[in-house]
Amino acid sequence: MKAARILSCGLLLGTMLASAEDHGDKSLAVRVQRLEDEEEIRMLLVNYGRSLDARDFVKYASLFAKDGEWTGGFGTAKGPAAIQAMMDKEIGSTPAPRPNSTYHLLTNFAIDVHGDAGTVWSRWAFVVTTKENTPSILYGGHYDDIVVREDGHWKFKKRVASNDIPHLDNPAPAK
Repeated sequence: MKAARILSCGLLLGTMLASAEDHGDKSLAVRVQRLEDEEEIRMLLVNYGRSLDARDFVKYASLFAKDGEWTGGFGTAKGPAAIQAMMDKEIGSTPAPRPNSTYHLLTNFAIDVHGDAGTVWSRWAFVVTTKENTPSILYGGHYDDIVVREDGHWKFKKRVASNDIPHLDNPAPAK
């Protein structure tokens, strides 16, 4: 009896979703897809921070679309290979020895999705270890992102990292 009720509910939900999709309204299926997209984009942002702090620039670069672009204090790079090369050159792939470790705080994700594209605004802070072995925020800023669904996964199409504290009027030119 329980299995029949579950099957019946599943069939009813499937029929409702199909019917709502046919009507082109803000159906349950559309809303669920938007939530799934937002969650995958949120994980894209989290994985960006994880791979950046781990200095895993192979993983880091894989988060960008084939023609993805990163712009910030190091300049601009386009395409995963160029982004990886820039990060290897500017930061290096060897983790910082403790107690001189560093990490990024990523917060305030504002995600807006429209089909296979979207925009994201978020804040970042760069934390360093002081001589007293305490954390200190060295820089603070925000990201302005354009994201796209590429090969079924969300990627950065364009990521602009802006310093807010200290403010940099003229970021370094592209190298």
